[in-house]
Amino acid sequence: MSYKTIDFARYSSIKIGPVVDVKIINEIGNYDDCQIIGRANNLLISDNHPKFAILGEEFDYIKLEDNKLYVGCATTSGKLLTYVRKNDIANLEFLAKLPGNLGGLVKMNAGLKSWEIFNYIDKIKTKDGYIKKEDISYSYRETQIDTIVYEVVFNIEYGFCKEKLKEFNKMRDNQPQTPSAGSCFKNPKGDFAGRLIQEVGLKGFRKGDMAFSDVHSNFLVNLGSGTYEDAIYLINLAKKKIKEKFDIEIEEEIVIY
Repeated sequence: MSYKTIDFARYSSIKIGPVVDVKIINEIGNYDDCQIIGRANNLLISDNHPKFAILGEEFDYIKLEDNKLYVGCATTSGKLLTYVRKNDIANLEFLAKLPGNLGGLVKMNAGLKSWEIFNYIDKIKTKDGYIKKEDISYSYRETQIDTIVYEVVFNIEYGFCKEKLKEFNKMRDNQPQTPSAGSCFKNPKGDFAGRLIQEVGLKGFRKGDMAFSDVHSNFLVNLGSGTYEDAIYLINLAKKKIKEKFDIEIEEEIVIY
C-alpha cells in the first residue's frame, strides 16, 4: 500500500489543515478505517482527524459502453465535462466550474440549484458490486452512501448544450473566487442559506482571517491565514443566530473532520 503526503493548507480549497500521510487506493477492497477525501473541495479539516485515503489512477477513466457512461471516481469533473462536450453528451453541462472528483460529487449529490448529479445516474459501484440508483437513499446535496464509491454509471442522452454551459459558467462566476469550501450550508426547504446569513447580519462578518463573503454570504472564505477554530466559530455563530431569528436548524454542506 502506498501513501502520499498532503499539506491540506495547500491542497484543500479552503486552504486550512495539517500535513497528513494519505493512503492511495488502487484496488477495490475494504477500507472502512479510512475517509476518502478526493480533491478536498468541501472539507474543513482539524488536527484531530480520522485516517484519510484517496483513489489512485486505476480509478481515473471514462468509458462509453452500451449507451452508458462508466466513470472512475478518481476522475475530475473537468475531465468528464471535456469528454461529454467532445462526444456531444447532454445533461452534465452543470459540471462547469464545479470542482472535485466524481466520487465526492456523487456522495454529496453535487450540482447547481435544481441540477443534481443523481438525476442522471444509472448505478454506482462499491466493494459490494453495482447498486442501482433506486436502491440508494438520496436527496438535495445528500446521500446515505456510507462506503467508498469506485465507479459511477450514467444514463446517456445526446445533444450537449453550449447555451446551458454558458449559463452555468455565468452562475459560477457570481461566486467568490477567494479560497473557500464552496457553499457552507445547505439551502433549507423553500429558502436560501445566503439570505438567512445576510438577514442575521453576518454577510461580510469576519473572525480572524475567516469571513462570510461579502460577495455571496453562504461562502465561508479564507482571507489569508484563516484557521479551523475561526471557521468553526463562524459556522456555530450562524447556526445560533438563524435558529434564534427564524427557528431554522440550518445544516452544513461543508464536511468537517
